[in-house]
Amino acid sequence: MSHTTLYAEDPEPADRVPAGPLFVPVRSGPAGCTARMFRTALGGRTAVGFTSQQRLTEALGGGQPWVTLSEPALRALTEPLGATAVTVDPRFAPEMSRVRHVRAA
Repeated sequence: MSHTTLYAEDPEPADRVPAGPLFVPVRSGPAGCTARMFRTALGGRTAVGFTSQQRLTEALGGGQPWVTLSEPALRALTEPLGATAVTVDPRFAPEMSRVRHVRAA
Protein backbone atom coordinates (compact mmCIF):
# COMPACT_ATOMS: atom_id res chain seq x y z
CA MET A 1 0.00 0.00 0.00
CA SER A 2 1.35 3.39 -0.99
CA HIS A 3 1.26 6.39 1.34
CA THR A 4 0.70 9.76 -0.29
CA THR A 5 0.97 13.06 1.56
CA LEU A 6 -0.93 15.97 0.06
CA TYR A 7 0.19 19.54 0.54
CA ALA A 8 -1.41 22.81 -0.38
CA GLU A 9 -1.16 23.18 -4.12
CA ASP A 10 1.21 25.78 -5.49
CA PRO A 11 -0.49 28.17 -7.88
CA GLU A 12 0.21 27.82 -11.57
CA PRO A 13 2.24 30.64 -13.17
CA ALA A 14 -0.90 31.97 -14.88
CA ASP A 15 -2.86 32.14 -11.57
CA ARG A 16 -3.55 35.65 -10.30
CA VAL A 17 -3.28 34.71 -6.62
CA PRO A 18 0.23 34.50 -5.17
CA ALA A 19 1.03 31.58 -2.89
CA GLY A 20 1.06 32.45 0.80
CA PRO A 21 0.46 35.69 2.66
CA LEU A 22 1.46 39.09 1.34
CA PHE A 23 3.48 41.60 3.34
CA VAL A 24 1.40 44.77 2.98
CA PRO A 25 2.83 48.23 3.75
CA VAL A 26 0.66 50.20 6.16
CA ARG A 27 0.55 53.64 7.70
CA SER A 28 -0.94 54.84 10.97
CA GLY A 29 -4.32 56.48 10.86
CA PRO A 30 -7.00 57.64 13.28
CA ALA A 31 -8.65 54.20 13.29
CA GLY A 32 -5.41 52.18 13.50
CA CYS A 33 -3.29 51.07 10.57
CA THR A 34 -4.35 51.43 6.95
CA ALA A 35 -2.96 49.78 3.84
CA ARG A 36 -0.85 52.23 1.84
CA MET A 37 -2.16 52.98 -1.63
CA PHE A 38 0.11 53.61 -4.61
CA ARG A 39 -0.32 54.82 -8.19
CA THR A 40 0.39 52.79 -11.30
CA ALA A 41 2.44 54.25 -14.14
CA LEU A 42 -0.85 55.27 -15.75
CA GLY A 43 -2.13 56.96 -12.58
CA GLY A 44 -4.58 54.32 -11.35
CA ARG A 45 -4.77 53.41 -7.68
CA THR A 46 -3.32 50.06 -6.66
CA ALA A 47 -2.83 48.14 -3.45
CA VAL A 48 0.64 46.67 -3.01
CA GLY A 49 1.83 43.45 -1.42
CA PHE A 50 5.20 41.75 -1.24
CA THR A 51 5.90 38.03 -1.17
CA SER A 52 8.57 38.45 1.53
CA GLN A 53 9.52 40.91 4.23
CA GLN A 54 12.92 41.25 2.54
CA ARG A 55 11.34 42.40 -0.73
CA LEU A 56 9.21 44.95 1.13
CA THR A 57 12.28 46.27 2.95
CA GLU A 58 14.32 46.48 -0.26
CA ALA A 59 11.57 48.53 -1.94
CA LEU A 60 10.35 50.74 0.93
CA GLY A 61 13.07 50.66 3.59
CA GLY A 62 13.48 49.02 6.96
CA GLY A 63 11.26 51.49 8.82
CA GLN A 64 8.15 50.68 6.79
CA PRO A 65 5.47 49.09 9.01
CA TRP A 66 3.59 46.13 7.50
CA VAL A 67 0.94 43.51 8.14
CA THR A 68 0.36 40.15 6.48
CA LEU A 69 -2.82 39.63 4.48
CA SER A 70 -4.01 37.22 1.84
CA GLU A 71 -4.50 38.64 -1.64
CA PRO A 72 -8.32 38.33 -1.44
CA ALA A 73 -8.35 40.13 1.94
CA LEU A 74 -6.13 42.94 0.59
CA ARG A 75 -8.38 43.29 -2.45
CA ALA A 76 -11.53 43.36 -0.28
CA LEU A 77 -10.05 46.08 1.94
CA THR A 78 -8.85 48.33 -0.85
CA GLU A 79 -11.47 48.01 -3.61
CA PRO A 80 -13.94 50.28 -1.73
CA LEU A 81 -11.14 52.89 -1.66
CA GLY A 82 -10.80 52.90 -5.44
CA ALA A 83 -7.91 50.45 -5.86
CA THR A 84 -8.90 48.32 -8.82
CA ALA A 85 -5.62 46.37 -8.86
CA VAL A 86 -3.27 44.57 -6.49
CA THR A 87 0.39 44.83 -7.48
CA VAL A 88 2.68 42.10 -6.12
CA ASP A 89 6.42 42.71 -5.66
CA PRO A 90 6.53 46.04 -7.51
CA ARG A 91 9.76 47.70 -8.48
CA PHE A 92 9.44 51.37 -7.76
CA ALA A 93 10.95 53.94 -10.08
CA PRO A 94 13.01 56.57 -8.28
CA GLU A 95 11.15 59.82 -7.86
CA MET A 96 12.06 62.31 -10.53
CA SER A 97 13.36 65.50 -9.04
CA ARG A 98 11.25 68.48 -9.87
CA VAL A 99 13.15 70.47 -12.46
CA ARG A 100 12.42 74.12 -13.00
CA HIS A 101 12.06 74.98 -16.61
CA VAL A 102 14.06 78.07 -17.48
CA ARG A 103 13.32 79.99 -20.61
CA ALA A 104 16.28 80.67 -22.82
CA ALA A 105 16.89 84.39 -23.34
